[in-house]
Amino acid sequence: MSLWIPVTIAAASFQTVRFMLQKSLSSVKLSAAGATFARFAYSMPLAVLGLVGAVLATGFSLPPLTGWFWVFAIIGGTTQILATIFVVALFKQRNFAVGITFKKTEVIQTAIVGFLVLGDQVSSGALVAIILGLVAVLLLSNNSGGEGGWWKHLTNPASRLGLGSGVLFAFSSVSYRGASLELGDIDAWFRALVTLTVVVSFQFLSMGLWLLWRDRAELRAVWQTRSTGVFVGLTSLCGSFCWFFAFTLQNAAYVKALGQVELILSLCASILFFRETITRREIAGMALLGISILALVLTI
Repeated sequence: MSLWIPVTIAAASFQTVRFMLQKSLSSVKLSAAGATFARFAYSMPLAVLGLVGAVLATGFSLPPLTGWFWVFAIIGGTTQILATIFVVALFKQRNFAVGITFKKTEVIQTAIVGFLVLGDQVSSGALVAIILGLVAVLLLSNNSGGEGGWWKHLTNPASRLGLGSGVLFAFSSVSYRGASLELGDIDAWFRALVTLTVVVSFQFLSMGLWLLWRDRAELRAVWQTRSTGVFVGLTSLCGSFCWFFAFTLQNAAYVKALGQVELILSLCASILFFRETITRREIAGMALLGISILALVLTI
């Protein structure tokens, strides 16, 4: 078995567990912002230690951080903060598996953002996949028993949070790619580790200062839930690193396609851990969205 296969499955698994832990935190003691900050607060020290250890073990020197690197890193870090808050808040609106599926529109919207911002061309196959994805989102956002046209259902709070997180994650992904490219010609895994450490440190400082100014009680709550928060940080760091590592081993399209195993993992988590009920309509919507995402990543 090629190494990139278990690494990608590990990345999807870590990401699913991290969202499960954040859902637990947000439903018990923490707000959406607090559950999001817990991710950065407990992953930042681990990222710094990992980078220091890598430098000592390999003898690599830290690359120069250009002005454009900081621009990309700050934009990416900020949009990821907002996107994660949206996803955690979405868990309060809809069940866990559907929340993860809405987040998965990130893949479709990244193609759109890439076309608008970078001028990347969209093939006819990718266009079909995008249309399928939109149909799936409409299916998921159409609450049973609701009245009015589909556009009214699309503007409900859960749909806005899900679609908004997808847009923000799309901008975040594009920005992180730009930041890593600014580091020059160094080993891909080390470039990913440097970018990850800088971004998560910025996220920790910016969110920490904001909460210190606006909601100090939430900071105390983050500390009080540290027994779970530590695992949020650990799974976040491991998941992020595994995604980047997998991209260095195999074509990103194959990695993304295999990464859709997260849909299955989130469905299992929703049923087994949170005891939530998944309707046939929601299963159909998730299946259609999964097909559209798979078709998209295989055509770009």
